[in-house]
Amino acid sequence: MGYDDVIVLLGDFGRYQKVIYFLICLTAVQVALHKMAGVFLLAKLNYRCALPFEPSNSSDYDLSPELWNLSYPSEQKKGQACEYYNANYSEAYLNGSQPWTTNGTRSCSRYIYDHSKYESSAVSELNLVCGRKSLAWMSNSAFMVGVLLGSITFGHLSDKFGRKPIFFASLVIQVTFGVLAGLAPEYFSFTLARMFVGATTQGVFLVAYVIAMEMMGPAKRVYAGIFVMMFFSAGYMLIVGFAYFIHDWRNLQIALTLPGLFFLSYYWIVPESTRWLVSKGRTQCAIDNIQKAAHFNGVKISNETLSDLLEEDASANENDNATKKQVKAKPATVFDLFRHPNLRHKTLLIFFDWFVISGIYYGLSWNTSILGENQLQNFFISGAVEIPGYIFLLLTLNRWGRRSILCGCMLTAGATLLLTTFVPEHMNWLLITCAMTGKLAITASYGTVYMFSSEQFPTVVRNMGMGASSMMARIAGTLAPSLEMLSVIWRPLPLGICGALALAGGFLSLLLPETHNKPTLETIEDGENFGKKNLGDLYLEPGKEMVEKQPLKVNDHKY
Repeated sequence: MGYDDVIVLLGDFGRYQKVIYFLICLTAVQVALHKMAGVFLLAKLNYRCALPFEPSNSSDYDLSPELWNLSYPSEQKKGQACEYYNANYSEAYLNGSQPWTTNGTRSCSRYIYDHSKYESSAVSELNLVCGRKSLAWMSNSAFMVGVLLGSITFGHLSDKFGRKPIFFASLVIQVTFGVLAGLAPEYFSFTLARMFVGATTQGVFLVAYVIAMEMMGPAKRVYAGIFVMMFFSAGYMLIVGFAYFIHDWRNLQIALTLPGLFFLSYYWIVPESTRWLVSKGRTQCAIDNIQKAAHFNGVKISNETLSDLLEEDASANENDNATKKQVKAKPATVFDLFRHPNLRHKTLLIFFDWFVISGIYYGLSWNTSILGENQLQNFFISGAVEIPGYIFLLLTLNRWGRRSILCGCMLTAGATLLLTTFVPEHMNWLLITCAMTGKLAITASYGTVYMFSSEQFPTVVRNMGMGASSMMARIAGTLAPSLEMLSVIWRPLPLGICGALALAGGFLSLLLPETHNKPTLETIEDGENFGKKNLGDLYLEPGKEMVEKQPLKVNDHKY
């Protein structure tokens, strides 16, 4: 077992691991602040055209109903007036003594915003309304494009150069561009800076997550992963506190960024991943790290014992490298997931689940304004309901099986979100209840699909399969900000679409084979055979060994 045996000697989850794990969990709070900040940075304010007679410094949004009728076409009285009547706004016209005559309408040359809810936002300052309205959700989409690029870039760099240097490089970039986003003078620089921040959220969160997982024994990893997600949810809710006390969007962006300076102090506390050091043959550095942990935990381990145990991992890595060289001509690729019918069928289902779950999660998180007027309250509830979702997974994930939980949660999310389309407009409390029940269920689905997917992909292509699945999730994330625009057609439409997709994903998940207590899939052949009806008995019993099979050939390469 190598390093897993070392963890046992250290006390499994001793004081040292707990301290480092807690410090790393705090970075999830910071990442949540950035990922969900767009809701308030780009908050939508009611607006109207400034009328010709109003002074240039006027900010009085409210007008009498009579003046609204005289000034704006009737279809634009919902806080989004982009045109006004081209009339002679004389005193006689305004007091009604002059006949009501207009010469068509004119587009706004200046806007007046309703600041009763938000003192300012990037939308009001940069005039992201009317013809520029789509730029607001495009900015959030650009942020998610950054998340996609960051997951690819920083994941690769951390494997090559180490977890620790990439983690801190990401933090420095995040703080720098986070401040620049708050100082940006116009739309392009603001959006570009936020895209860089989005990329670094992956460099901070994913790399920190890997550090945490690599210091855990196998029995603790499932629970450790879920608790990290709970800290993310805590950061989600914490944004409401920032937004409640900080009303200017620029100050809010900078305030959300500055806590990153605290995490730079981790440089002298958080060690390099010992597993990574061992994989790179830096055994002495690994031993030094382990001895520091052992001293903190109050246990003694001789260097000779550590050398013997770590040499097992080093030898295993050498053997893996030798094996890779032997099959260098025909290595497994992500395309092998699509070359065989059963494996292709399962892969496409997994991709669809990731796309749907991520799209619904971010769609519900970023578009809480469609749930009613009190956006701060709705946003806080949206984050709070995630905690019961994760607790549910802690209690059931290793008892009820992955497929039943994934299917059940997605169906629950779909049913409750579809119910919102039938809720009368005056029953806003019921709308929020249904939507938040759906959010709870989709959060549990998100936690389940990570594990379920990793167990569906064979070892030879597992990382590639998970990377491709994550990419599908990021694509959905870039589309999620545009959901709110559909509410113009019909207010319940965004939630209805989410519900229909969740129901489809839930039913389709039943076509995936259960992986709980089943043997780990190692080869492409295992992946292709797993779940076939005529071969299902090979995996029927937990721990049952597979029968002898003929090697599966893919382009003349045997797996």
